[in-house]
Amino acid sequence: MPLSSPAAVELPLFPLPESVLFPGQPLPLHIFEPRYRIMINTVLDTDRRFGVLLWNAQTNEPCTIGGCAEILEAKRLENDCINIMTRGQQRFRVLRYTRSKPFRMGLVEWIEDEPLLSTPTTLVNEARKLLTDVVRLSGKLMDRDMQLPPLPTDARELSYWIGGAFYGASEEQQLLLEMQDTEERLRREVEILQTSLRHLAARTVLKDTLKDASE
Repeated sequence: MPLSSPAAVELPLFPLPESVLFPGQPLPLHIFEPRYRIMINTVLDTDRRFGVLLWNAQTNEPCTIGGCAEILEAKRLENDCINIMTRGQQRFRVLRYTRSKPFRMGLVEWIEDEPLLSTPTTLVNEARKLLTDVVRLSGKLMDRDMQLPPLPTDARELSYWIGGAFYGASEEQQLLLEMQDTEERLRREVEILQTSLRHLAARTVLKDTLKDASE
């Protein structure tokens, strides 16, 4: 892998446990460590962008592919901490680190999905339906009326949206983030949603059975 390329840019980097940032996904953060307060203040004075990398606990290093975050709002607190709301922009690959103190900086290149030869309409519709069913059954189990916001119709944007919704599964999210084939990402997400739906359906049947037995 080359150490630099004509499209490479330098970006402040923020390794985070359990956080994988997809394009378009909101990410609120509470900044309290002194080095990252310095980083965020620097970012706010420049282009308001920094890179989010999942921290790999097995290697004790950040992953090499992450998502660029743009700060939309920032609120300074009395204790010098900062609350920020960010939104995911482009994905990137770290080519090399340029410094480590007071915070990490890295030379990165932007990465994009391969162009689609045709629109995977059937796959998009299946993913949207599965996601709707998963949310409906989740709401039933929790006795809550859960509604999805309007979902993207574009295949790539939908795949990012679904990947960002898999909270608590950061390793799977990282694999989805690193894919550069939109259809491959959507197919994997369909598999995950199908598995989730089967588990939820089984739990719903059990809940209804216990409810009927108690009446």
